[in-house]
Amino acid sequence: QVRLVESGGGLVQAGGSLRLSCAVSGITFIGRSMNWYRQTPGKQREFVARISGLGVPTYTDSVQERFTVSRDDARNTVHLRMSSLRPEDTAVYTCNVFNTDYWGQGTQVTVSS
Repeated sequence: QVRLVESGGGLVQAGGSLRLSCAVSGITFIGRSMNWYRQTPGKQREFVARISGLGVPTYTDSVQERFTVSRDDARNTVHLRMSSLRPEDTAVYTCNVFNTDYWGQGTQVTVSS
């Protein structure tokens, strides 16, 4: 059974930082690309970042230079370090195994102004 479990969300003031984690089990993690998405009520899910199996990151423009995606293959975990957070970053953040229907349950990030 494939499981993706996010953690690390919470409430933070604008300008602050958070580090999200996504622990993956039940599937071969090494070599797989992993995505982070986010969604707010009434809006479509938005791509945030991807890290390839070789550790190459890709970001949506709005988080470039503020967010850093990384992976720990020894722990089957992907991280999203978020800095200089803005109120518009408020969303439920979810991880996904690239090109699959495997998703986590999401973790809420709320940035207050």
